[in-house]
Amino acid sequence: MANSDNEFYAALRDGYRRVFVEEWSVTTGGVLIGIMSVVSFAWARPWGVVGGLRVWGDWLFYAVGLYGERPPSAWLDTNSVITLGLLWGSFAASLLARQFAIRVPPRLELVKGLVGGTLLGIGSALAGGCNVGGFYSAISALSLSGFAMMAGLLAGAWVGLKYLYWEMEHFPSAQAETPAQGRGGLDWNPAKPWLGWALLLAGLAVNELYKARGYVVEGGVLLCGIAFGIILVRSRFCFARSFREPFMTGEAKVTQTVVLSLMISVLGFAVLKWGGLRSEASYVSPNFGLGGLVGGFVFGFGMLMTGGCGSGTAWRAAEGQVKLMVALVMFTLVNSLTKAVLGVFPAVQALVGTRVFLPDYLGYRGAVLLIFLVLVLWYLAVDWNERTDRLVVEM
Repeated sequence: MANSDNEFYAALRDGYRRVFVEEWSVTTGGVLIGIMSVVSFAWARPWGVVGGLRVWGDWLFYAVGLYGERPPSAWLDTNSVITLGLLWGSFAASLLARQFAIRVPPRLELVKGLVGGTLLGIGSALAGGCNVGGFYSAISALSLSGFAMMAGLLAGAWVGLKYLYWEMEHFPSAQAETPAQGRGGLDWNPAKPWLGWALLLAGLAVNELYKARGYVVEGGVLLCGIAFGIILVRSRFCFARSFREPFMTGEAKVTQTVVLSLMISVLGFAVLKWGGLRSEASYVSPNFGLGGLVGGFVFGFGMLMTGGCGSGTAWRAAEGQVKLMVALVMFTLVNSLTKAVLGVFPAVQALVGTRVFLPDYLGYRGAVLLIFLVLVLWYLAVDWNERTDRLVVEM
C-alpha cells in the first residue's frame, strides 16, 4: 500500500513538473493558441494585445489632460481585459516555473527597447493591430489586411536582422548579458510557485466577481487572456521568431508552427462566421493597403530591435525582463498617440487602406482555400530554406 502511495505521489510530481515547469514543445503551444483563438472568438472576441495597451495609454493621456474624451473602462473593455489576462497568466506561469527574475540588460539594449517599443507602437497603429490583431487574428477573420501586414513583417524582419548584424560588428561589447538581479538578498524561489497558484486562484475569484456583477462576458475574456499567457510562457511561443529565424538560422519549426496554428484558427473563425454565430464584419480591419504594408514593415523592424513581438513583448516583460518592460511602456504610449494623430487627419487615415473581407469576393470555401494555399506556400518556402539556407542573411 505504501509503495502504491509513493508511486501515486511520484506520478503527481512528475505530471506537475511536465505541465508547469518543463518547457512545452512549440508545436503544442501553436496548436493550443489556435484552439484558444477560436474559443476566445466564440466567447466574445479574438485575442489581441495592442487594443488593451491603447486603452491604458488613452487613460494616462486623459488623466493628464491631453485627451478630452473619456476612454472606455479599463476593467470592462474587452481589449483591456484580455491584455490584462495575458499579463496575469504570463506572470503566474513564470512564477510557477520559478522563471521570474528582474533582468537588467546593457544600456544599448535598453535604448533598443525604447526605440523598438516606439516602432511597435507606430507600426501597430498603421496596420490596425500588432502581429496578433493585425496579422494572426486578421487572417483568421478572413481579412486581406492580414496578408498586407504579413508582407510588411517579413520585409521589416529582414532589414532588422541586417541592422542587428551591423550592430554586432560595430558594438560587440554591448552584447553581453547582465545576470538576473537580486542575488545576495532573500531567496524567494521556494515561494514563487505558491505565489503563482495564488495569482491563478485570484484570477478565478475576479472572474466570479465579474459574473456576480453581471459581466459574464468580461469575466470569460479575462480567463481566455490568462490561458493565452500561460500557453505563451510554457511553450515560449513567439511570432518574432517565426519571422526572424528563416533569415537568421534557416530554422523552419516556429514558422511552420505559426502556419499550423493559423490554419486551426482560420477554420474556426470561418465556421463561426459562416454559421452566423459571429458577424461577418467582426475584426475585418480597414488596413489593406499602405497601412498594413508600411505598418507591418515598421513593426517587423521594431520586433527585431526589441527581441519580441506584441505578445512576446508582453509575456517576456511579465517574466521580469526590463528591456521588454521599457518596450511595452513605449509600445503603449506611442500607439495611443499615433492613433490619436491619425484620427485628427482624415486624409492620412484614408491612405491607411480599405476593408476587404475575402468571402465577399470568393465565398467562404474560396477564401479558406486561398488562405490555406498562401500558408502552405509559406510552409514549403521555409522548409526549402531550412534545407538550402538560400534565404539566410549573412553577417
